[in-house]
Amino acid sequence: MAGIIVAGAIIFAIGRNAQPQVAEVDDSFASGDAEKMKPVDDKDHIVGDLNAPVIVVEYSDIECPFCKRFHETMLDAMKEYKGQVAWVFRHFPLDAIHSQARKEAVATECAAALGGNDVFWKYINKIFEITPSNDGLDLAELPKIAKEIGLKEAEFKKCLDGDQYASEVEDDYQDGLAAGVQGTPHSIVVSKSGKKLVIGGAQPLAEVKKIINSALEE
Repeated sequence: MAGIIVAGAIIFAIGRNAQPQVAEVDDSFASGDAEKMKPVDDKDHIVGDLNAPVIVVEYSDIECPFCKRFHETMLDAMKEYKGQVAWVFRHFPLDAIHSQARKEAVATECAAALGGNDVFWKYINKIFEITPSNDGLDLAELPKIAKEIGLKEAEFKKCLDGDQYASEVEDDYQDGLAAGVQGTPHSIVVSKSGKKLVIGGAQPLAEVKKIINSALEE
């Protein structure tokens, strides 16, 4: 299953403001710094049961085209592994190349604050559905999406304009750095035994299933 892939991931040499470059991603399934990842808890944005045998923790940039593709892959995976896999979403905005990603991440946090976990997922699913990626989404759409999924537009806009939940986004970002995230999407698969496997880049469903099946066997 191991191999070297070119996933179009953006690799950062040092922190958020480093200059990006296209590089190869080593998808060797070694945990590396993944052991330093913050444990999953009920404060996370999660689909599925927190006590599922396998948890996939994804670090994602909403304006990353590879993340958009991988989001669809994970939606399909969750249908196949219902009850066996939980999916956690954590923010990792690549500010140097996607100036809008952090604001959009804050928007999802506002959705969660105003509507709860299910509304967070409705909101982020809709963003990934409509964004052309690479800062192509008109930010004026963010309150409209909130209204579309049943939130009060004025309350949402007040939250968004105040950057009220920017710290939550930054906490995810710093957690990703500690866990060895260098590009997006980057996912850490945690088995029931606690073993951690890495999905580097926007792997297709078949490859994701191989890694999940391996984790389920732990």
